[in-house]
Amino acid sequence: MENMVQTINGALRRLPTWPVYVIGLLVPFWFLWLGMTGGLGVEPIKELEHRLGELGLQLLIATLCVTPLRRFLGLNLLRFRRALGLIGFYYIALHLLVWLVLDVQILSQIWADILKRPYITIGMLAFLLLVPLALTSNNWSLRRLGAASWRRLHQLSYLAAVLGAVHFVMLVKGWQLEPLVYLGGVLALLVMRLRTTPRNWFVSARAPARRSG
Repeated sequence: MENMVQTINGALRRLPTWPVYVIGLLVPFWFLWLGMTGGLGVEPIKELEHRLGELGLQLLIATLCVTPLRRFLGLNLLRFRRALGLIGFYYIALHLLVWLVLDVQILSQIWADILKRPYITIGMLAFLLLVPLALTSNNWSLRRLGAASWRRLHQLSYLAAVLGAVHFVMLVKGWQLEPLVYLGGVLALLVMRLRTTPRNWFVSARAPARRSG
């Protein structure tokens, strides 16, 4: 088992990250083509909106799986976590854009829906939490904020994923299995993180850094 993990990690180290970005950027255009040619059914806008949102949630969950996979199975996917997170944000932003521009279209109706429909309110909050994470997913922000502050900021991804999964559960009609599986998976990842977080995390995070020299 250990040899197999080492082989997989060796292969992953040789893989560049740019194909992940290219494929991720092109997928929505494939969906758009399907919508224009009848491949998204009788309600192509709704289906496009749904597929983009679900893919974005899947990729967000995938980014949360990177650390547990390394910790418990030894698989090292850290090189791809940033790409997965940014592409996931890209899909969620397009999901929102399709809803705004192609679905609702009326500005006053958009604001009314955000205020009156809880599932839209929750989805919008999840998106707003992801914005600072996407903006700081670069080496400059990591250096500027410092590793500890950067990590604490990016722990918002768990809350965003929970809210995104709740948005999905509330969006569908009735209690369907698929959205509940997403929500259960996110909550399980969150519990795993809480169980493996050192008890003195808050103390160490607040402790002043030692002065050099």
